[in-house]
Amino acid sequence: MKNEFMIYKLSETVKSTCKIESELFEKFNVKRGLRNADHTGVLVGLTTVGDVLGYERLEDGSLQAIPGKLLYRGIDIDDLVHSIQHEKRTGFEEVIFLLLSGYLPDKDELKQFSRLLNESMALEKQTKMSIIQLEGQNIMNILARTVLEMYTYDEAPDDTTRENLMRQSIDLVAKFPAIIAYAYNILRHSAKGQSLHIRHPNENFSIAENFLYMMKGSNGYTNLDVRVLDLAMIIHAEHGGGNNSTFTVRVTSSTGTDTYSSIAAGIGSLKGPLHGGANLQVCSMFEHLKEAINDWTDVKELDTYLAKMLNREAYNKAGLIYGIGHAVYTISDPRASLLKEMARDLAEEKGRQKEFEFLQLIEERAINAVMSRKGSKAKKQVCANVDLYSGFVYEMIGLPKEVYTALFAMSRIVGWCAHRIEELNFDDRRIIRPAYKNIGDFVEFVSLKDR
Repeated sequence: MKNEFMIYKLSETVKSTCKIESELFEKFNVKRGLRNADHTGVLVGLTTVGDVLGYERLEDGSLQAIPGKLLYRGIDIDDLVHSIQHEKRTGFEEVIFLLLSGYLPDKDELKQFSRLLNESMALEKQTKMSIIQLEGQNIMNILARTVLEMYTYDEAPDDTTRENLMRQSIDLVAKFPAIIAYAYNILRHSAKGQSLHIRHPNENFSIAENFLYMMKGSNGYTNLDVRVLDLAMIIHAEHGGGNNSTFTVRVTSSTGTDTYSSIAAGIGSLKGPLHGGANLQVCSMFEHLKEAINDWTDVKELDTYLAKMLNREAYNKAGLIYGIGHAVYTISDPRASLLKEMARDLAEEKGRQKEFEFLQLIEERAINAVMSRKGSKAKKQVCANVDLYSGFVYEMIGLPKEVYTALFAMSRIVGWCAHRIEELNFDDRRIIRPAYKNIGDFVEFVSLKDR
């Protein structure tokens, strides 16, 4: 009890010691969350890896919303995806090559690169045993610990030469699907009492198909499942240097630390519900709305309920509609648009068109509800973000919620590695070290006997 009281006593002091008045941030021109007053991000670096566009700045300094664009090495993600879809093939491997190297591979290069990824996918025996020993834990934590453990099996873990960074990056990208699949199957066995299945990756499968195979077996998925998962991985692979987890990787990389420590830090950042866990919040909200709304086609009933949610009168009373709004995208999120296209086909294959149509209606009415609430004071438009559809897509494919955030990591590891390589190859490298202003008062020291 004494220990509990001491913890309580110390935690109570936080009420005063951590209290900083909001107006002080404006007084000292502090950009909270590294955001400017117009909600744009504070410019802290330069990159050639990717770009996220949702507005353009006019000559008078004001912002004008534009349809969202996502560029990988200067190439529009729409063009990449639609080309791959037109050829009815998977394309994540091609995107990995593009982001890591800076250019699109020809057929022979892509074939060799895909073979290299497949040959690197299998886990070492020690890694498999380590995952088994971590049974029952959060999969993102297992992923982070496994990545840190990979340091011990690397013959040159601290070598930051370009060649070694590329070797480590390819190895990590290739192994993430197996680590996540193994971790889930162990969790499924230990926590849910179900049969334990450990499947070795197939060297003839794409990364997307290998993941589904390792998770569900050869009869557990369709060709459309593979193509939709491949699309989801492509659109989550990179999102500029300013997203929280990528920035975390760049910050840690700037110190010169090893690849495994830096990537583990990125995993920790992505695990946060305000970053990688957003689609789980959408899934929970969608399940609630399916129960709360009697007629899924009744616009008036849905509008009334969404207004209650924004007024903190319904659902979790947080005043939010999850899956709506983004820090950069305003008119549209290109990732959401692309995923929505294939979600429609997937819903038809699974016989879940009514749910898909209801989700579409939620998108339409939620945007209207948010903008109506903001009224004339609205500083920018809002749109549906990729999380509105990603969770529903994963659920239709038959993937468990425990791996949703890990799936994000399985894709974003590509962007993390590309940005780390770039950060460590600047001609004039500097450690990233922003400043914090101390606003506390000077306090005279009092010796222990006089306290």
